[in-house]
Amino acid sequence: MTAPPRITSSGASTRVVRRLASAGRDWRTIAVALIVIVPATLFGSIILMTPSPSILFGGGAAENCAEAATGEGAADVSQTAQGDIPDDYLELYKKFGKQIGVQWNVLAAIGKRETNHGRSTLPGVRSGTNYAGAAGPMQFLVSTWGGQAKMKIEPGINGYASDGDGDGYGDVYNPADAILGAAKMLKRNGAPDDLRRAIFVYNRATWYVDQVLEIAKRYAATGDIGVPPEADPACDSGYVDSAPDDVVRKILEYALAQRGKPYRWGGTGPDAFDCSGIIYMAYRNAGLTIPRTTFGQWPFGMKIEEGQEQPGDLVFFNAGPGTSKDSPGHVGMVVSPGKMIEARCTLCGPIKISTYRDRPNIVGFTRPLENETVIAQLKRAQT
Repeated sequence: MTAPPRITSSGASTRVVRRLASAGRDWRTIAVALIVIVPATLFGSIILMTPSPSILFGGGAAENCAEAATGEGAADVSQTAQGDIPDDYLELYKKFGKQIGVQWNVLAAIGKRETNHGRSTLPGVRSGTNYAGAAGPMQFLVSTWGGQAKMKIEPGINGYASDGDGDGYGDVYNPADAILGAAKMLKRNGAPDDLRRAIFVYNRATWYVDQVLEIAKRYAATGDIGVPPEADPACDSGYVDSAPDDVVRKILEYALAQRGKPYRWGGTGPDAFDCSGIIYMAYRNAGLTIPRTTFGQWPFGMKIEEGQEQPGDLVFFNAGPGTSKDSPGHVGMVVSPGKMIEARCTLCGPIKISTYRDRPNIVGFTRPLENETVIAQLKRAQT
């Protein structure tokens, strides 16, 4: 991946100082110029480079959390977007952006950049493929889609092929299917937190990332990219408050505090973790010892039926070499219904909260707190 361009204040401020000094300006004039210029250029650098939602996307954290509870903020559509995006496409962008947890206006910006929201008459938009092998309104490679332009949806084997209209098939030319697939692709590659990475994976060119982000800003009434409220760190208190008891609260507090740190195979902190390492250490934060690895954690906890999971439970996936449905290779920790915190892989971005219900290859759920060894540890701690 090509690193995003850096914008710094040093070059601009140095040129201004030299120009003013050569013109005979005194130090007071130069100081005023720097006060104006340095923050502005530095702020530009922050906007492009920082992964922090509170700076990059704007808006108060408390307001974002309130929007998560009330459902407000979904109508952040500019006049530009209303005039440019067909009504049916706009509805799909907003629907699947909210469902998957990515920015609707980024989805829309990709749809605009790829095919002008399906209105392009170029080859590959409505049938066949273009010169690069891409197809449909969101321009998926057929191989990335799942191997066929239209295929029956079978969980775990379809690539990004998705059924957005409920007919049981993933059709790369169907706008509902394609937009849902694009939302999943963005989510799995870093959105909503690391948008530059997620968009770069979609089309590996830095100019493409810049264009998509610029279009996305024009589509929002606020002029901001926006971030789903659940991705705001200030909303962590909601996850912690939902803990059923103090033990789970301690587990969640530790796990959530590691968000943004990198994945490292075998890592147990404090600077990096692997998928089971963050869970192992989170339980240790509550004074509990559980197995260190995914292979040990899977048989350790009491099995929980899907839909009965609660914060602190573990969700396992058949992922990675040498794994199977009886020996899952990846694990995340449930923080709320449908949400988990996970350290996924070296190339998957930092530790973050993600969805698990749309992920393929879920093996099952367990509750380590129901293990006899853990129950005994809790009893000893209470005496």
